[in-house]
Amino acid sequence: MKVFENQKCIPASSKEVFMAFENQELLEKWWGPEGFSTISSTFDFKPNGIWQFVMRGPDGKDYPNEMAFLEIMAPSKIVMRHTVEPYFTLTVTIENDKGGAVIKWHQDFDSEELAKNIAHIVKPANVQILDKLQSIVVSG
Repeated sequence: MKVFENQKCIPASSKEVFMAFENQELLEKWWGPEGFSTISSTFDFKPNGIWQFVMRGPDGKDYPNEMAFLEIMAPSKIVMRHTVEPYFTLTVTIENDKGGAVIKWHQDFDSEELAKNIAHIVKPANVQILDKLQSIVVSG
């Protein structure tokens, strides 16, 4: 398996959820699993824009990251490419539904072997990230 998929319904509009991606201050509050903080050095939220950031782990270790925004269709779709190892493409779709906004998180790794080796980290991390996103969007 090299693709991880998650789905979550958040009691908010797609515009409110999208804002949590396009607003750097909000994004830094929820991006990353529990115990991690995110600090951006570059944030250019537009097609072909770059987001460079460090995720600081609970142990104080820094993990440099870079994402390229490949496609942005407000307020319904964001496609990002992780341009450093581990290489993957993340497609996020946001659709309005009766109960709020349905977020579909589709993470496609370049290497099936790598995805298998880190699945035990990625699967729970993605759930935690979406839970944190909900917390930010709902609480404001």
